[in-house]
Amino acid sequence: RSAAYEDVDCKSEAKNLGPVSGPNRQRDLCTFCTISLDQEEVFRTKVFDKSVSPFYGEDFYFEIPRPFQCLSFYVYAKSVFQRELPVGKVSIRKDDLCKYSGKEHWFSLHPVDPNSEVQGKVHLEMRLNELITETGQIGQHLVVRIIECQGLPLISGQNCDPYATVSLVGPARSDQRKTKVKKKTSNPQFEETFFFEVTRSSSYAKKSHFQVEEEDIEKLELKVDLWNNENLAQDVFLGETRVPVKVLRDDHIHKAWYLLQPKGNGSKSKSDDLGSLRLRLTYIEDTVLPSACYTPLCNLLLKSPDVKPISASAAHILGDICRERYEAVLPTVRLLLHHNRFVPFVSAVAALELENTQEANTIFRGNSLATRCIDDMMKIVGKNYLAVTLKPVIDEICESNKTCEIDPNKLKEGDNVEVNKENLQGYVQKVFSSITQSSSSCPPLMCDVFRSLRHLACKRFPGDPHVQYSAVSSFVFLRFFAVAVLSPHTFQLRSHHPDPEISRTLTLISKTIQTLGSWGSLSKKLSSFKETYMYDFFKSFQEDKCIEKVKKFLDEISSNVSKESSGLEDAVVLKEGEVQKRAQGRKRLGKRNFKKRWLRVTNRELSYHKHKGKEALCIINVKNIKAVEKLDESAFNRKNMFQVVHSEKPLYVQAGNCVEASEWLEVLGQVSRCNEGRLSTFHPSNYTSGAWQCCKSPSNNEPGCKPCTTTVLANLQLDIDCDRETERIFSLLSSNDTKLQNMEDACASMAVYQGPQREQEDYSKFTIQEPKETFQTLKQLRNIMEELQRQHNIRNDTTAQYGSLDNPIVGKTS
Repeated sequence: RSAAYEDVDCKSEAKNLGPVSGPNRQRDLCTFCTISLDQEEVFRTKVFDKSVSPFYGEDFYFEIPRPFQCLSFYVYAKSVFQRELPVGKVSIRKDDLCKYSGKEHWFSLHPVDPNSEVQGKVHLEMRLNELITETGQIGQHLVVRIIECQGLPLISGQNCDPYATVSLVGPARSDQRKTKVKKKTSNPQFEETFFFEVTRSSSYAKKSHFQVEEEDIEKLELKVDLWNNENLAQDVFLGETRVPVKVLRDDHIHKAWYLLQPKGNGSKSKSDDLGSLRLRLTYIEDTVLPSACYTPLCNLLLKSPDVKPISASAAHILGDICRERYEAVLPTVRLLLHHNRFVPFVSAVAALELENTQEANTIFRGNSLATRCIDDMMKIVGKNYLAVTLKPVIDEICESNKTCEIDPNKLKEGDNVEVNKENLQGYVQKVFSSITQSSSSCPPLMCDVFRSLRHLACKRFPGDPHVQYSAVSSFVFLRFFAVAVLSPHTFQLRSHHPDPEISRTLTLISKTIQTLGSWGSLSKKLSSFKETYMYDFFKSFQEDKCIEKVKKFLDEISSNVSKESSGLEDAVVLKEGEVQKRAQGRKRLGKRNFKKRWLRVTNRELSYHKHKGKEALCIINVKNIKAVEKLDESAFNRKNMFQVVHSEKPLYVQAGNCVEASEWLEVLGQVSRCNEGRLSTFHPSNYTSGAWQCCKSPSNNEPGCKPCTTTVLANLQLDIDCDRETERIFSLLSSNDTKLQNMEDACASMAVYQGPQREQEDYSKFTIQEPKETFQTLKQLRNIMEELQRQHNIRNDTTAQYGSLDNPIVGKTS
């Protein structure tokens, strides 16, 4: 296969926001920011209190699930009547995203003009024909065929009813035709042909050889507008494209795809007074080659745990040359996890780090390759563990919003420090108890890593009785639970960043948890707290047997005993939100068959409710889910639909946008991946009018006609694309080619140099224990990279033709 993948990470801030439509000014309103793929909103921040310079400060990472033209950011204001009024927007074309990736930039806000909100493309064919009229004269006609459109926007969340107008425009003419309206589709198939007279037929009697007059061709252009038919209301503009007729001078037939553009006479308002939006964008695009291309590099990386010394392995070399880039370790971790090679690799890397650790109380404190690998592993493998353990109490903290400030310098007027201390103590106790009682939910892979770390630490410092605990607590408390409490949004425990007051409460809880977690293993002093008020607050936990509870918990998650979950843990909400659900059992298609419902999935069940907080209308045990798959748009003429196949009739659901649909598919796939009786095939469409619309089989019980999504690594609940991860590793190696060469030179010099070891300082940035072994690995990497680059060059030489579906023409606008 060959495919492209894209990821985006965004963060924003606005300043000097200007007025909005109407009599109210921005300074009197609250604002929020949204992110859209073309015209499809995929994220919105919380509403920010009255300010002309709000700091939204929310990170949003998502994998782009479909083709798009623009990534857009809108700033809206909420009026006193809760109306959403547009302030301005920033729209960045896909081709320009790389220019802004990895850095912050202030963008001027532009007006939100309905005539500029366009997306999609249109397929046109044009040709010139000579025709004999009814009077016997020869005439020249422009023949225009509107073939189809793709990617038109949703209107009010639903597929539109599009039609096209086709106009031949010149200095003194404007002839217009119109296609039929296509119902409920974003990809209409028109297949309609129109004829336009190009020049007057009487002019041809004087010419022995007919040809198109140059001045006519230069002045004429074809204009195609797309509209949504609104019946009783005014039709909505969807986009236009303009094609000069002179393109037919070189081609007898011109056939091409065109991107739809904003209306030529759209708003020309100045945007100077609308303010600015500061964005930090990270955009990654991977071009993934067929799997066979990556086999040599993948195999070399997977051999890493067996290489002696570990510093000479390909995976260690990658981490060594990319020390400054924290995210560089992630693709290697994911690859090793997928192939069950992570534990032996990280054990070898940790052993190497311990060799250079001189004191037990500094164990695993730095930002080393071992700590980075384990950090990434815990974020991947422990995602559900965090949800089960922390989400209920984090939700309670965020929603109850009790005041917990105990710093005398930050107390507000009227605050009671004793009440605040009691509130904070109650929250800390709940978080601490949730953690120390969660050992049965700790993923087996994490337990395997902790057990290895414990063994290595005892071996390195046999005289220290506490080191076996600090080796584990430095990760599970300091780098896992405490960080998740501090930033629940980063770990998907909350949908938005908490308010400043709640964020302060979480900071105080996180500090306490860090100290409680390291209490029994590091010290019996309160020196870890610099603040006196935290010192006094922490005294209350000394008599609560915290040391014993922490030790017992650390013993349980790092022992050799295999633990099974009791199955009695509370249900934890993994995802919830508003969707459109098709009424089950309905035979006829229709708008009324879809109703808004609140969908909720926990680690136990999937349910939908009339509204959030209401009793469930239907409950499906996650153990009864047999498949979770996308649904073809043609099934109900709706985008972003998926189906949940279970013991009864399939549940058909429409998500709010393409990113939401991907997230629902991911979380439902995770909770049901280990189920018995999962289907191997499914129907990508629905059963109606006595047949499956996808394969036309008349039997309602007929097995599916399309293979289900492959389930891999059920025990880790991971879905890792190894080809993509290997491609990212190749990109990292390629971008650090100079460092690889320097490392080769260092190996060569160290292998032959017999004098004093002063030259070692020149290569201290690399970990080279065995120069010859390291040099051999580097040569292998070099050969593999050259071949992969050759494969990329071959692919790049076959760029899609300009005007094709994959490379449409950016049409002219006036």
